[in-house]
Amino acid sequence: MEDIGLFPLGIVLLPHEQVPLHIFEDRYKALLQECIGEERPFGLILADDDDQADVGTLAVVQEVTQRFPDGRLNIAVEGTSRFRIIEMTSGRSFATALVERMPDDTEPASQAEIDALLFAFAKLAEAAEAETPTVATDEAELSFRVAALVELENNARQELLELPSERERVHHLTLLFGQLARNIARQREVRSRAESNGRIEPHD
Repeated sequence: MEDIGLFPLGIVLLPHEQVPLHIFEDRYKALLQECIGEERPFGLILADDDDQADVGTLAVVQEVTQRFPDGRLNIAVEGTSRFRIIEMTSGRSFATALVERMPDDTEPASQAEIDALLFAFAKLAEAAEAETPTVATDEAELSFRVAALVELENNARQELLELPSERERVHHLTLLFGQLARNIARQREVRSRAESNGRIEPHD
């Protein structure tokens, strides 16, 4: 276990995903200055005014893209490994916690399962009338890399983050992408019917 600084935020960062952050609160300016100076990660965890998740992602600063005279920062961070909060700690201006890292269970996805995921991913892109992004299928934790390319809601991303094995994540995403593609097709059908005659025939 290790004691780390936490950055509660309204997003879910996935392992291998890169996101930009604007750091403006004094407590988080202090956290990030320490992490940058000591080249160590911090924990990015989903939170709002009412709740905070127990599972988050360790993030490392890839680049400081801009420094402002008042100490604000624009940075690019990348998710590395997952962690679970064991106990919140105190004594710093920013939130801290004792955490344990969450390695995957040793249950890889089969090639057939990976192929099914990639097919569902391509069908979702087709339904959204978007180009299918290129994915390096030989890289580790393919599920996280594919999920990072889709605009998923926070609850879906958090659920994926907490699944214990790559096989479960691949299966979960395959079903989710299929449902999203069907939803897009249904919405397009509703719009088409509304534009053609103003009447919508309900479907079960």
